[in-house]
Amino acid sequence: MLLVKEELLGALASGLDQLSPGAGARAAFESPKVAAHGDLACTAAMQLAKPLKANPRQVAQTLKDQLLQAPAFQRWVDAVEIAGPGFLNIRLKPAAKQQVVREVLQAGDRFGTQPANGQRVLVEFVSANPTGPLHVGHGRQAALGDAICNLYASQGWDVWREFYYNDAGVQIATLATSTQLRAQGVQPGDAGWPAAAYNGDYIADIARDFLARQTVKADDREFTASGDPADLDGIRQFAVAYLRHEQDLDLQAFAVRFDNYYLESSLYTSGKVDAAVRRLQEAGKTYEQDGALWLKSTDYGDDKDRVMRKSDGTYTYFVPDVAYHITKWERGFHKVVNIQGTDHHGTIARVRAGLQAAGVGIPAGYPDYVLHTMVRVMRGGEEVKISKRAGSYVTLRDLVEWTSKDAVRFFLLSRKPDTEYVFDIDLALAQNNDNPVYYVQYAHARIQSVLAAWGGDPATLPDAQLSVLDSPAALALMLQLARYPEMLSAATADFAPHDVTFYLRELAATYHSYYDAERILVDDEALKRARLALVAATARVLRNGLAVLGVGAPDKM
Repeated sequence: MLLVKEELLGALASGLDQLSPGAGARAAFESPKVAAHGDLACTAAMQLAKPLKANPRQVAQTLKDQLLQAPAFQRWVDAVEIAGPGFLNIRLKPAAKQQVVREVLQAGDRFGTQPANGQRVLVEFVSANPTGPLHVGHGRQAALGDAICNLYASQGWDVWREFYYNDAGVQIATLATSTQLRAQGVQPGDAGWPAAAYNGDYIADIARDFLARQTVKADDREFTASGDPADLDGIRQFAVAYLRHEQDLDLQAFAVRFDNYYLESSLYTSGKVDAAVRRLQEAGKTYEQDGALWLKSTDYGDDKDRVMRKSDGTYTYFVPDVAYHITKWERGFHKVVNIQGTDHHGTIARVRAGLQAAGVGIPAGYPDYVLHTMVRVMRGGEEVKISKRAGSYVTLRDLVEWTSKDAVRFFLLSRKPDTEYVFDIDLALAQNNDNPVYYVQYAHARIQSVLAAWGGDPATLPDAQLSVLDSPAALALMLQLARYPEMLSAATADFAPHDVTFYLRELAATYHSYYDAERILVDDEALKRARLALVAATARVLRNGLAVLGVGAPDKM
């Protein structure tokens, strides 16, 4: 049906150009909100009415008459109807919808994807400081970041996954002193235990392995402990490597990988922070007041100017962010997406202001941000707040161990990032239609069961005679399959992997309805092969969509 839409779009563009030269460049179809209204919709007549100084329905009638004369419309369209103030509702012939089955089977895992476009995108996500286990908020970010990367890859982008973390500073110092105290035999609750220390059991684990002179290896570092409780710097390096290793294990279990780990400390040691500050000063975008250095961020839409360097000589935390994003630009990433918690909202304006003021050619609106809320976890009708491992919050590893990687990914992606989400452990374990990931995966397994019962060669199905697929249930399923490429493209543009979860649930529901309406393994050989081709194409699109989310498509359940 992709070819069908291309031909119809070309005819629409030609018709619009006849009405108003140049209007064809804006030719587009929409999906009607009510299925009974047709298969495709067009609002061009209403958009052209004002510049043409004509009644929208009259413009719609003229456009309709032109379209019905076009060979593509005569071949693929059953009817064109004018509705409301000037909508064009288009009803396709069964043959147009049937094309998608062969297209899916022939394209396989490439269905819905676009060829390489020569563009690069860097997606920065998770970026958790190595001070403790990954919590469920990091899990939401990992699922979001990975799915957004997969979406961009599906549209032909060269995708780079980056993890940025602070390997120095106050939090790391607290981690080191907390571990040192545990190594010296001081525990939470003891008189010498600081209020700001980290209390989770993982601190005791780090201290034990440090005293045992263990070697830990993470994706970006390796360190061997000295075993000396007085060696605070060694404890710091060991603790960071230990927790980076733990984070790596969590992310591997969650099937998330990174191309690069970028250290905040490197921005200082390489001189990039000082260089960024000099650029801002030389551009005349800073001033000194009360012993501090300020950025004129109000020149770029911020609500007030921001302190860059405090009176004690230390930089505020948005300054290394500015330096970091300059390096992204200089590394050739002119499209950058940052996945962060909503608590980072206040930094967006000042980081963008710093990048504009630096005068290195970075456009306004760089980088893009996707902000997400935290996640509440419910079990047995009550909120779960504490993990023994972490001491004060539920970890990503807890969530995966309690349910599954697939359930955690699908659930965390099933709502818009900036909406509150409650993860229901009991629902994630339920094997019924109320569990959305089970519902979608079951549709796939159900199809695989049918194909196994048939026992034939699926490679022969693209040659099936598809014209017999003309029942309402079959036509509805084919129309859903045809929506997949456009849905994927729109989800990429909107940073919206939740749209993929919505689509998959709709596709699964349409398949279940089809399965209930028509027997597939019938005696009529031509009809059986056509129906098998349709369900095999459905399984393929389910697999493709689940793969974008990083979720498996089991053959049996």
